[in-house]
Amino acid sequence: MAFINLMHGFVQVFQPFNMLVLFIGLLVGMAVSIMPGLGLVMGVVLALPFTYRMAIEPSVILLTAIYFAGTYAGCFSAILYRIPGEPMDVPMLWDGYTMARRGAPAKALGWALVAALIGGLVSSTVMVALAGPMSEVALKFDSPDYFAAVFFGLTTAVALASKSMVNSLISLCVGLLVSTIGIDSIYGTERFTFGVPILRDGVQLVEVLVGMYGLGEVLARIGQGLRIQQPQEMTQKVGTQFPTLRELIAIRITLLRSTIIGTLLGIVPGAGATVTAFISYGIEKQYGRRRQAMGTGIPEGIVAPQVGATASVAGHMIPLLILGLPGSGATAVILAAFLLHGVQPGPMLLEDPSTTLMVNTILASMFASVLGMCLLGFFWIRVVIKVLTVPQGILSAIVVLFCLVGAYANRSSMSDVWMIVVFGVLGYLFEKFKFPISPMVLGAVLGPIGETAFMRTMIGNGNDWTAFFTGSISGPLMAASVLALAYPLFHRLLAARRRTHPVGTTTGH
Repeated sequence: MAFINLMHGFVQVFQPFNMLVLFIGLLVGMAVSIMPGLGLVMGVVLALPFTYRMAIEPSVILLTAIYFAGTYAGCFSAILYRIPGEPMDVPMLWDGYTMARRGAPAKALGWALVAALIGGLVSSTVMVALAGPMSEVALKFDSPDYFAAVFFGLTTAVALASKSMVNSLISLCVGLLVSTIGIDSIYGTERFTFGVPILRDGVQLVEVLVGMYGLGEVLARIGQGLRIQQPQEMTQKVGTQFPTLRELIAIRITLLRSTIIGTLLGIVPGAGATVTAFISYGIEKQYGRRRQAMGTGIPEGIVAPQVGATASVAGHMIPLLILGLPGSGATAVILAAFLLHGVQPGPMLLEDPSTTLMVNTILASMFASVLGMCLLGFFWIRVVIKVLTVPQGILSAIVVLFCLVGAYANRSSMSDVWMIVVFGVLGYLFEKFKFPISPMVLGAVLGPIGETAFMRTMIGNGNDWTAFFTGSISGPLMAASVLALAYPLFHRLLAARRRTHPVGTTTGH
């Protein structure tokens, strides 16, 4: 039955307008992901205002295509020019650029393409298979369980966002504070509006996302003088050379291991494609068959981070659809698209006949996005590389234009434009003082969901806070949240102890 429903989804994806939207999304995702200073999250953010007049299906197809393509196309600039368009591309260039310098750039690009194809297709298949069972589990969620799930997502975002947990926690608290602005959904009282009428309806997610990721990034680049390395013109023809079947079989363990890591970490809120790419590379360097050769231009160093990054996208999409919990900045934007169209993601999406086709269309678009991005990457590589020659000043002006026009188009209000500017300045300050943006955005997105679940639990259980720890679902999630916060602290204490007392030293007299 699930297979038949998925086929119905493919029929919808191959409708002319949806195919056009998918194609545009893949082009945008490839373009923004290879340009330093942009990135896939900004690409998704800038595309969000264009979905206002669309139906929900093409809107999510567009954003999902940008997301998938953005995890792959950065390999072009990383391998050929040693310029990571995204932080997730850094592990790949250690071996990819080295292989290219050794005279095999086409082979390096071929390994990246095959890795993206395998990681995307396998993880999408696994996630589609798990969608039904996860939906049945999610239907059993009560208010304490939803709060515990949100709490787990926020704690993992803090633990994984940056090197400084303190900065991550502060960023999260700012996002939670922003989410409380407006009228309380339970008691109907105004909070933190300061008599300003535009704040009574709360802060729109579009304003937070576009301001923090879009305008804030431009302001940060202007503060750096737009000094971003530009590549030299390629003097040789760029192409793609696929690995042989024997070469693929030789690294089958790397492919399997990185796909599993990417899919599982994709389900964990806060573990975005960047974290997954670094972890996949690190595990390969620690446990791989040729771990001693990592960094010298071997295929495993390209395949591991690329498979992990692409596989994480499907992992992020299922919790978003089934639980309504975004696991990364890009999925937070996709959640905003759902909410803008009056659709609340959750377990009822698969159970409600009126939304079943929509969900299966989105699931089918994941497969179409993976195949489409690989075809475009193979045939249009020289066109994609030309995007790198766009001057940074012109690029920044275009981004600012899209940010401000998109903000005004939301409700045709100049107040929204000013709010974008406010969050743009806040995003610049976050970048300047090394505060991660992802916890703040996730806090603003998940805050209302968590607050509503918390208040309903307190009201229904007579203010007994132990209700969060005694449930069969909420209890393990709360325990996992504590571990998510405790593990980085324990790891750093252990590392500090090792530095103070190196192995092999003695303290005797």
